[in-house]
Amino acid sequence: MIELTATNSAGIAAELVRARKKAGSPAMGMVMTLVIVVDEDQAHDAMESAREASQEHPARVLGVILGDARGHSVVNAQVGTGAGWSGETALIRLKGEVVRHCDSVVLPLLLPDSPVAVWWPTDAPQDPAADPLGSLAQRRITDAAAATRAKTKAIHHQCATYAKGNTDLAWTRITPWRALLAAALDQYPEKVLRASVTAERISPSAELLVAWLNDRLKVQVVRKNSDGPGITEVVLTTRSGDISIDRPDGKLAAFISPGQPDRPVALKRRTVPELLAEELRRLDEDDVYAATARRLVKLETKK
Repeated sequence: MIELTATNSAGIAAELVRARKKAGSPAMGMVMTLVIVVDEDQAHDAMESAREASQEHPARVLGVILGDARGHSVVNAQVGTGAGWSGETALIRLKGEVVRHCDSVVLPLLLPDSPVAVWWPTDAPQDPAADPLGSLAQRRITDAAAATRAKTKAIHHQCATYAKGNTDLAWTRITPWRALLAAALDQYPEKVLRASVTAERISPSAELLVAWLNDRLKVQVVRKNSDGPGITEVVLTTRSGDISIDRPDGKLAAFISPGQPDRPVALKRRTVPELLAEELRRLDEDDVYAATARRLVKLETKK
């Protein structure tokens, strides 16, 4: 990693080119730019997650640490390639007036003619699409489960300001649950009378799963609390009996259906790099998430 102090976008871009040539690869086959907006304390973990995800999605990864917005503008950066990265990386620290115009630093560093994704690993703006950096991206990734402020309402804020291209890792976490539940209803095509979702008290994924089931099945879905980890059980009640997926340990679930022996199902909680890699596979609008976000907002207003 090359340290740059009191630099600018042109200096960072020039160093990226030098690092690329030094690595012996003038064209590294990068398919996108991933911008990570993160605090200093979370920067290391976030960049490590992006490094793992970049094995599947070679990218130019720009970590952006927004410091104190008071005083003179200062731009410092660490730039490099290799060390497990499949593309280029720059960790950019901004202080002073430039913090309010961070997009002016990042915009010249975006790969030309390729998609841009912005990821907020912890606290995200309430309206990511209106954020200066978020407005540069086709995909905006938040994580309500990692919020440190107003955590109980984080996913509700994200759904209330949903815009095309928005997504949240709380939604990505329930991909295996949704697949299992859809498969269960394919096997037992009976009308669902009601449903319940049991999870730890603060679980944005559980809130989204309740909204998704309510939107798709048009039935009442009861939210229940458990000690976790995460979502521990989903029950669909039909005339023939309950179809349930019970996962008390966060690793192995029991698939229980009427008239059939219980079946074990691998349902391990996934890591952040796995979730991030899944979200980077698609850069078009997620219509199902959009509908679920709208339904969650409606359910919240009825309370």
